[in-house]
Amino acid sequence: MANLQTASVLAFDRRLNPSDALMFSGNWGNRNKAELWQAITIEQKDVRGTISNRMKATIGNDPAKLDAEIQKANLQRVDVAALPFDADTLKVSFTLRIISGLIPSSCNNPEYQQALAEKISTYTEQQGFKELANRYAENIANGRFLWRNRVGAEAIEIVVSHKEQTWRFDCENFSLRNFSTPTGDLAALSQVIEQGLSGDGFAFVRVDAFVRLGQGQEVFPSQELILDKGKSDKSKVLYAVQNTAAIHSQKIGNALRTIDTWYPESEAIGPIAVEPYGSVTNRGKAYRQPKEKKDFYNLLDNWIVKDKAPDVEQQHYVIATLIRGGVFGKAD
Repeated sequence: MANLQTASVLAFDRRLNPSDALMFSGNWGNRNKAELWQAITIEQKDVRGTISNRMKATIGNDPAKLDAEIQKANLQRVDVAALPFDADTLKVSFTLRIISGLIPSSCNNPEYQQALAEKISTYTEQQGFKELANRYAENIANGRFLWRNRVGAEAIEIVVSHKEQTWRFDCENFSLRNFSTPTGDLAALSQVIEQGLSGDGFAFVRVDAFVRLGQGQEVFPSQELILDKGKSDKSKVLYAVQNTAAIHSQKIGNALRTIDTWYPESEAIGPIAVEPYGSVTNRGKAYRQPKEKKDFYNLLDNWIVKDKAPDVEQQHYVIATLIRGGVFGKAD
């Protein structure tokens, strides 16, 4: 389409909608007895820590000054969450709604919207959502959404329910670095997600993860960002929903969309979350740099405006970014 311009207003609603994940305690042998699981609550702990941060050279190189600094108390008031001493297993529960209809929620350029719809339709016909669904499904089965709660566990079982179907996955059978070709129950779960993305309505699943950590062990809900430090005397505030420790839905969503292995450094780094610039905040790096033409906006503009289709792997990435949702309009 001649002289097609990128829409200045362009937004997509996310198509993977996880709930917050609630955290419960119980025993490994009672995984099938929902009534025996108790909500994990957030507790407060006041501690006198040691000074361990890196010192300025003027202090570190002077023994007297260093001793004086070390004598100062590092007083901390923090939130903590842990299993009680009569429970050895953490249960993490959330629901996931997969919505079909990959169309903009806002677009102020009808010609651009038509061109975009044609490209999405072509992708759906030629590629479908199978590859993306496979990866989303495996990120459920491998327990990636457990984040730090996954580390050092004796055993992890993921139970996924959809209508009358229930599937159980042993996390040890799945990798966090590589995606497999789904078979059996994983293929069935992937098919539900694929149908949710490509159908006329939505799909709904419930996920219950059981993590055997040991009696009394600490667990890790999401940490709240304290925007107004004057209103809190705690250095760490943990997230809770109606007094139940929880993980933010945004953090669950980030784990589920950690499927991007199509960026330049993927062999060394492994999968990262689908983001317009391939940003990984805890590494302070964007792995999809605009100068390399591998970021979402360059790929999208070339595909829609210039009618230059990227290779299939980058098409998967672009569509996955639209599924992620966001505001993608071009600034004037």
